[in-house]
Amino acid sequence: MITPGNLRKKVVLVGGGHTHALVLHVLKRDPLRNVDLTVINPGKTAPYSGMLPGFVAGHYQRDDLDIDLQELADRVGATLIDGRAVGMDVDEGHVILQDKTRLPYDLASVDVGITSHMKALPGFAENGIPAKPLAEFASRWDTYRSAEGPKNAAIIGGGIAGAEIAMAMAFALRNDPNDVSIKLLDRSQILSHNSKTAQRLVRQALLRNSVELLEGANVAEVTPSSVVFTDGTSIDANFVVGAAGATPHDWVRNTGLHLKNGFIEVDATLQTSAPGVFAVGDCAHMSFDPRPKAGVFAVRQAPVLTANLHLSLSGGALRTYQPQSDYLKLVSLGGKHAFGEKTGYGFSGHLMWRLKDKIDRDFMRQFSA
Repeated sequence: MITPGNLRKKVVLVGGGHTHALVLHVLKRDPLRNVDLTVINPGKTAPYSGMLPGFVAGHYQRDDLDIDLQELADRVGATLIDGRAVGMDVDEGHVILQDKTRLPYDLASVDVGITSHMKALPGFAENGIPAKPLAEFASRWDTYRSAEGPKNAAIIGGGIAGAEIAMAMAFALRNDPNDVSIKLLDRSQILSHNSKTAQRLVRQALLRNSVELLEGANVAEVTPSSVVFTDGTSIDANFVVGAAGATPHDWVRNTGLHLKNGFIEVDATLQTSAPGVFAVGDCAHMSFDPRPKAGVFAVRQAPVLTANLHLSLSGGALRTYQPQSDYLKLVSLGGKHAFGEKTGYGFSGHLMWRLKDKIDRDFMRQFSA
């Protein structure tokens, strides 16, 4: 924790994730005093993950997904650096950028999300596209959707994220004049980590969307035109998406912070092993109360992080974050239908879509208020 004083302090937000975007929004009303605030992000906008399936399906335009980080930074007098962090020196108090710039900080917070890049899978780096980070995936999908020729898409990873993307693709291409096939692949069973209700209703929706399910599918290689399995068989695929699991960014290992399976460990104050350095969102591991990766936690962390930045500057005792034990899980089902589940009860239909659409639009609307 830094010592209060009259000198201007340097606060650096690494990444433009949902938590940091909300912090910038709140700081417009409750600014950090006597501070030089810097935001680092590869790009001047950050896509909102909740609306990605709707964009893939064609319900939203590309611009609808983007949080304008430049505008948020300008409102609070912050400097936005369009760049990428590749490490930190927590002893000296520096964030290290890709161009080798060393940016000093008194307080820092990391909110860089996760990736679904499948680095260990031969051919994926050259021929596949990870679903996260979202910006590149959204751009590649836009190009693919409007191109001529057959559309043979394969999504590797049969969890909720993969299912949402598969159904959204199928809906978007339902009237495409070319040959279309959408296949959802998993090495075990589709949606095996979800409740029985979710499995039943989402499986029904996958079948309604004509998504072919390939279970027990062990992928050996991705080529420019196919996915090859360990048994020597293959399927045609000219758009291969990685949606299997949540992987931390490689550069996080270069921070000197304590990690858990590659994710940055934080305590209940959202502080890392280095005093004055916080981590939030999917890149953080809440060692005090582990939770799955979900945007709802990132959103609820924002008020606590904002308060703790203020308190760190003033020398006050930091607030603690208590993640909720359950939350409403909403899953897009291709068309304007969704599945919702909470406390063991699940519902699907157009009304669930309308609820999800309202929640997502309200979330985005606050940044333009």
